[in-house]
Amino acid sequence: MIFLPPRWNIKRGLNGDFVFKGMTVLFAFSILGILLLMTVAMYRQSLPSLAKTGWSFITAKEWDPVEGNFGALPYIHGSLLSSLLSLALATPLSIATALFITEVTNRRLGSMIAALVELLAAIPSVIYGLWGILVMAPWLQRTVEPFLNDHFGSLPFFSGAPYGVSMLAAVLILMIMIVPIITSITKEVLLAVPDSQREAAIALGATRWEMIRMAVLPYGRSGILGAVILGLGRAIGETMAVTMVIGNTPKISWSLLDPGYTMPSVIANEFAEASSDLHAAALMEIGLILLVITLVINIMARLLLWSVTRTAGGKA
Repeated sequence: MIFLPPRWNIKRGLNGDFVFKGMTVLFAFSILGILLLMTVAMYRQSLPSLAKTGWSFITAKEWDPVEGNFGALPYIHGSLLSSLLSLALATPLSIATALFITEVTNRRLGSMIAALVELLAAIPSVIYGLWGILVMAPWLQRTVEPFLNDHFGSLPFFSGAPYGVSMLAAVLILMIMIVPIITSITKEVLLAVPDSQREAAIALGATRWEMIRMAVLPYGRSGILGAVILGLGRAIGETMAVTMVIGNTPKISWSLLDPGYTMPSVIANEFAEASSDLHAAALMEIGLILLVITLVINIMARLLLWSVTRTAGGKA
């Protein structure tokens, strides 16, 4: 016997489906509400800095809390340089690892390697920072940086004294931290490629590499690009590990051997000890810039992933 709810409940929309839909809509839009509240609060807190510096805050290089002069360009430069270089190093390594897991090795070994790679994402960033400052930075100072300075010191990227804690250390630690993200997403994108793509290439006489190059990678290029952009969002927002190894010097330098500074690092280092309301507002404005950059990067990545998922579903 099927029980039907009373007619007046259906007409007035008081049945269970209506309640469930209303609750899910409320929860979904509450996330957007929290994000909006965060943005508004950060904007209001940064108003003193916005009123004094205006757009020059983004282009100014001086950061002097004593004199009340604040410029975010060294921190924007440090964040973008460290993130883009780490992404350039991590992307080929991540794609190659994902291809090995999905296309080269057997399923059992691939699952084991995938689990180990994803385990790297579970390590707290402070552990990466401790390892970086205690192990990697001294190693760079003794071996890698002197070698780069001796052989490539004529280039602006490798000039200067070997400090150990430097932009190079931040780039390498970020590379290690974003490899699991890009690898995991790329692996899922490659697994979504229909087997008919591979079988058609093999049937036409392609080798395994030709099959990967002509059938697998072109099919998943949008998803792989989305994974790379998500890795960029992770890198540009990393705080603790970078703060511990980058040297925290607010200057613009193209040499990877020199110390640098990033937007998350200056907020973590100075916000609790802000010497004035204007100093706190300037730090909040840096946080607002970082929030906008991160949101734009993540929106782009989500759109690309949605596009490749829809395309793969339609072709299947």
